[in-house]
Amino acid sequence: MLLQLPMNTTNVQEAEITSVLEAKTWAQLRIEEGELVEVLHSDTYDGFENWSEAVIVKSDGEPVMDFINMSMMVLVAHTQKSIDEIVEAYLFRELHDLAY
Repeated sequence: MLLQLPMNTTNVQEAEITSVLEAKTWAQLRIEEGELVEVLHSDTYDGFENWSEAVIVKSDGEPVMDFINMSMMVLVAHTQKSIDEIVEAYLFRELHDLAY
C-alpha cells in the first residue's frame, strides 16, 4: 500500500503532517505486511514514480479534489502528527474518511 502525506520537512524522525497548501515536501509511505518499508519524498504531490492509493490529510477542510480525480482514497488524521503515529493509526483503522 502506498500512502501519501503533506509534510513540513524531509527529516522522517521530526516530520509532521501539515496542510496541503503549506506542504514543504510530500512523503510517500510504502507499507507492506503491516510494516513501514520505505519513505520517499517529492516536492510535488504528483512527483512520485508510482501512484499512491491513498492520501492522508490534516483536516476535513483540505483541498482534495485533485486527489479524488486521481482515484485516491482520502483519509484524515485529526490527531496524529508524526509518520509513526499516522502509520499506526492507518494499520489500526483509526484514520477517518473525509467528511464532505
